[in-house]
Amino acid sequence: MADKVKLLVITGPTATGKTSLSVGLALRLGGEIVCADSMQIYKHLTVGTAKATPDEMRGVPHHLMDFLEPTERFSVADYVAMASKCIADIASRGRLPIVVGGTGLYIDSLVRGMRFENHDHDPALRARLSRELAEEGSAAMHARLAAVDPAYAATVHPNNTVRVLRALELYEQTGLTMTEQRARSLPAQRPYDDAVAVLNFSDRAALYRRIDARVDVMMGAGLLDEAKLVYDHRDEYRTAAQAIGYKEFFPYFESGAPLATCVEKLKQASRNYAKRQLTWFAGMDGVRFVEAGAPDTAESVLRLLEERGKA
Repeated sequence: MADKVKLLVITGPTATGKTSLSVGLALRLGGEIVCADSMQIYKHLTVGTAKATPDEMRGVPHHLMDFLEPTERFSVADYVAMASKCIADIASRGRLPIVVGGTGLYIDSLVRGMRFENHDHDPALRARLSRELAEEGSAAMHARLAAVDPAYAATVHPNNTVRVLRALELYEQTGLTMTEQRARSLPAQRPYDDAVAVLNFSDRAALYRRIDARVDVMMGAGLLDEAKLVYDHRDEYRTAAQAIGYKEFFPYFESGAPLATCVEKLKQASRNYAKRQLTWFAGMDGVRFVEAGAPDTAESVLRLLEERGKA
């Protein structure tokens, strides 16, 4: 472990207090934060992605946040490459890299040192799969993925058509499932001396209440205006248009669906997403679940970091 960069990871489902905890620990430990959120990378999308405000950052540098136009595509391979460079730079300056966010695929791929092979994209194949998606729908394409790669399909929501199509494209082009490629892409050892803390509430109802309250706060902070921006640019903002926090309001803009109904659908979608996040984190190796919002949450994470240092 002596030659590995020490890395603290703070993750967990939405609304578990990752931002405040990570900033507080960064101030105590001399750390800088590397964002691990697949939506916070985008500019102009602030409320719906729950980006930390300047006041919440408290002067702590935050990397890989708010740097990409919503029209741009960004893959897990892109994330691992950029995050690895950030971590190396932070460590080289004697600071502690702290990876913070709720995108399990990003975090798992980063801490396990996933290597990504470059496959030349076949424009004709991609166009055909896109047509089939438009004709058959996302559920049918997800079912097709489940038939060839059930393990990977179980980790992907049917509405995440970018990942579904990418996996189908890989299979048709190479004969490899995404599960097989990921297994072949793992190094013998993890690249970092990493301590991964997963924040959670043992009382699931408490988590759901926090999620509902966060949606209410977002509505007061201008979420509807931000959702309208995404709706107006839905053909260009392809990723955001499929994201929880925006697509639930499309019926309101399209047909005048009751706003209260859309808000309730967002709360339900967010609670369901939290359950999927917890399932993902439970399947990761080398993680420790930590009670969120407890008086000793920060100390529990510090102990985890100390224990890794002695391993």
